[in-house]
Amino acid sequence: MTTIRHLTDQLGGLAFGGDYNPEQWDEPVWKEDDELMRRARVNLATVGVFSWSLLEPEPGRYDFAWLDAHLERLHAGGIAVDLATPTASPPPWFTLVHPDALPVTPEGTRLTHGSRDTYCLAAPAYRAAARRVAGALAERYGHHPALALWHVHNEYATLCWCEHTAAAFRNWLRARHGSLDALNEAWGTTFWSQRYTSWEQVLPPRATQWHKNPGQALDFRRFWSDEALAAYREQRDAIRAHSDRPVTTNLMLPHYQNLDLWAFGREVDMVAIDHYPDAPGLDAAADTAFAADRARSFGGGRPWLLMEQGTSTVYAGDRVLGKEPGEILRHTLGHIARGSEGALFFQWRQSRAGAEQWHSAMVPHAGPDSRIFREVTAAGEAVARLGEPAGSTVTARIAVLHDSDAWWALESDGLPSAELAYHPALRRAHRALWDAGVTVDFAHPSTDLTSYQLVIAPALFLLSDATADNLRRYVRDGGTLLVQHASGMVDERLHAHLGGYPAAPLRQALGIRVEEHRPLGQDERIELSDGSHATAWSEALHTEGAQTLAAYTHGMLSGSPALTRHRFGSGQGWYLSTRLDDTDYAALIARLLDETGVGPELPGMPQSVEAVTRRAPDGRRWQIVLNHGSQTVSLPEPAHDLITGATAHRVPAGGCAVLRLA
Repeated sequence: MTTIRHLTDQLGGLAFGGDYNPEQWDEPVWKEDDELMRRARVNLATVGVFSWSLLEPEPGRYDFAWLDAHLERLHAGGIAVDLATPTASPPPWFTLVHPDALPVTPEGTRLTHGSRDTYCLAAPAYRAAARRVAGALAERYGHHPALALWHVHNEYATLCWCEHTAAAFRNWLRARHGSLDALNEAWGTTFWSQRYTSWEQVLPPRATQWHKNPGQALDFRRFWSDEALAAYREQRDAIRAHSDRPVTTNLMLPHYQNLDLWAFGREVDMVAIDHYPDAPGLDAAADTAFAADRARSFGGGRPWLLMEQGTSTVYAGDRVLGKEPGEILRHTLGHIARGSEGALFFQWRQSRAGAEQWHSAMVPHAGPDSRIFREVTAAGEAVARLGEPAGSTVTARIAVLHDSDAWWALESDGLPSAELAYHPALRRAHRALWDAGVTVDFAHPSTDLTSYQLVIAPALFLLSDATADNLRRYVRDGGTLLVQHASGMVDERLHAHLGGYPAAPLRQALGIRVEEHRPLGQDERIELSDGSHATAWSEALHTEGAQTLAAYTHGMLSGSPALTRHRFGSGQGWYLSTRLDDTDYAALIARLLDETGVGPELPGMPQSVEAVTRRAPDGRRWQIVLNHGSQTVSLPEPAHDLITGATAHRVPAGGCAVLRLA
């Protein structure tokens, strides 16, 4: 596996740039692009993401002349290329020749060409065409001097429920379960008379009368993630036959893609993500940290790359909001602080026409004489001064557990409450820790957790006995674990754990047994015995060695435990059986941090100041400080700031510093 170090060595530092689509423009604009890219300190351009119809204008005939010219032009200007395979948007001729490769919805409607992602990932014709175009690109450009990185596809992957998918799903099920008897047992098909007697009867979970079989739906999510990964590997291997440059794909966080991101993290040469905040202001900064910490974690702590970010926009519900002055740099450095080896944008020049003509860009419709381009240039100049920390990494002492199976399980039909949403629970835990000023990893619950002093499990609805035993050992050996409500209720087949929740090995570490779950009313808010308040969910639980720290004060649960702590082996297992209000949840997290001795990266700062430390193998350290607030803050100790080249004593409102620590 090649590494991101090849990229930073070729660039001479951190990456800065974005998606470049010169085919949308003409020669006078290209000449202006050359000058403006130099001004903005662009050193990496992503090329060819949506160019299949130009690269292969008809089946089997490739036209590389236009791409040759642009790669040569970029190389002459000192700009390296992240060359994409264009397989996220098949050309119109492909869909006419292979109409069966168009995606089908769960309701049975076959979609038509006219947007992006109009393909079925399981269609043999599509997969073969994708391999061919990837191989043709690699054969021609595999050793081109401008080439720094390969970018497979774009934001995998469209789901489909067609007959190609059905056939591939059945093959996957045969490999996973081995026999129809095992499949019937796993899916509990004796319920509702669903027992299968031949493989041809097994279909994807298409639209049906009422609830889908939950085991079938979960296996379909697993299958589709594996299918996407297989498609990625095919293109990657076609590229590697002709090129030794790093290969990756851009993962879209947090839940846009139906992917097991841990599995993708093991297969790419480096993790790359696209990130667009979904709320403005301080929430956008926290969301940036959430995405960046996940990206670093999915790659096992290795340096990674921000492949796309919005230059000047925040996507907030039904509208697109503008970023405030200074946020382009702060969001850029927010990713770099947490391990990214640079920052790229979508896109370089705002499109004049097409479906994303209002998507922000480094060069807006207004042109270079604009606030946006001036801020982009300032960000490029800042990133160009940060070559020193390239290749350094980030270490965290706290982990939040993340498991795709648990996510998919919580999207099953028929759950007791619609408020058991997976990613909001992860975001909430991460946000409380971010507000406390500490750096966080995400971790799969089956991995070795011994390096963490505190582990938080916000939404482990699905939990196998083996994984529960792993968490039990973590506590026994000295770790502190917080498990939150509705955890360990089902196993890896979505069968309920019998005898009480959570899974038995974990109950031993927590010293409790949940007998009954009792969701709260939509607007119901309850008070606990310690004065804290909660919503959404409650549980009837019994202590089996655990200490009750807070009890319910309402209804049939009055006096029964709500928050518990259990000393087990050398560690502690905490259990929270309800959803605390934000302020009370933050207080609980602060208590856990205090008990485990984990303090903020930069003590004494307001919540609006973010600080993260990057470390090199030789012991050198750099601290990135981002002041998202409206007041200047003083640093505990003066330090050399790589951005200004001077000694920094304070960070102004809305300002940033990258400090070289002694």
